[in-house]
Amino acid sequence: MKSLATLIFLSVLLGGCSTAPSINVLGAYFPDWMFCIVGALIASGLVHALLRAAGLLRMSGGSTLPLAYSAMTVSLALLGWLTFFN
Repeated sequence: MKSLATLIFLSVLLGGCSTAPSINVLGAYFPDWMFCIVGALIASGLVHALLRAAGLLRMSGGSTLPLAYSAMTVSLALLGWLTFFN
């Protein structure tokens, strides 16, 4: 009975591996998350340019900016993946 429950549990977990989330670009398949990360990096750069142009970077603490930009990039990548690929 225990092995049957383990087998059912493992088969449910492997059900998500039926298709790989990838995009065909010129004959090569790339994972969706690569496009989301590139888009998030570009969007983070644009946000940085807008904040610098508005003069808001001078008001923020310099020691927390790497953490803030990392969190913003991850959030934008996840938002892009949820918006376009889910």
